[in-house]
Amino acid sequence: MKKEKRSRRASSQGADGPVYHISAVAEMYGIHPQTLRLYEREGLLAPSRSQGNTRLYSEADLRRLEIILNLIRDLGVNLAGVEVVLNMRDKIERIEAEVGDFLAYVQREFIQGKEEEFEARKRALMSVRPGGVVKFKTGDE
Repeated sequence: MKKEKRSRRASSQGADGPVYHISAVAEMYGIHPQTLRLYEREGLLAPSRSQGNTRLYSEADLRRLEIILNLIRDLGVNLAGVEVVLNMRDKIERIEAEVGDFLAYVQREFIQGKEEEFEARKRALMSVRPGGVVKFKTGDE
């Protein structure tokens, strides 16, 4: 959906950006509000709640809803399959974050303070252009 359409339909401004009521989200995506409630019951969506217990959908919720609708509408995935795909995406994101943290740790612990040594080794290397194989005749031939 277009951002400008979203911003006109924003119900209010939350701490992390605009939030949307269930009716606005249903209208934006051409689905029934009961469908959104079903996705929440199935654990696919988890909108926040206002003090009056009204569902409030954030931009992150809308991005997740777009993934769900893409899987269902375009790829024909059922709700159980959608749950599996979303769980795998979440796991992949957690693993990527852990790998990023690990790489930052490695850089801090093993590279920091040794920049001059790495630069000296880099300067000591000689660049060689790829060349063809040359047959060298020895005196025995």
